[in-house]
Amino acid sequence: MTPMKIDEVVRDIHALDADLENYERKYGVLSETFYEAYSAGEEPADDAWVLDWSDWAGAYEIWLQRRQQYQDLMRNLVAQTTLSEVLKRAARREPLELAHLSTKNSSTPCRSNTRRSQPIRLGRPTHDSL
Repeated sequence: MTPMKIDEVVRDIHALDADLENYERKYGVLSETFYEAYSAGEEPADDAWVLDWSDWAGAYEIWLQRRQQYQDLMRNLVAQTTLSEVLKRAARREPLELAHLSTKNSSTPCRSNTRRSQPIRLGRPTHDSL
């Protein structure tokens, strides 16, 4: 599986934000509040909500994972160069790949995050794993 690039992660986050906002408007609570109850085993009061709840929880889990991927990628990118350089390249829509950025110190090896190349496993994490 090819690691996601920063712009792909950001696009996913924005798409998931829109999905989560739809559920939040429909049910009147923020996703964080919903997910806490869902993770604790709370069942929907209406059978018609079961599919929505499952989809909402899945979208929120992916959103959490993408946010972590974004933070990890940005930490690694900024460790190799400056934030200004990252922003400049992003504004020009240049691909932001760890190996292709100029490093702050050429003697420092490129640090990559091996976790981001792992497949995403959907499931119901416990509060300890978030």
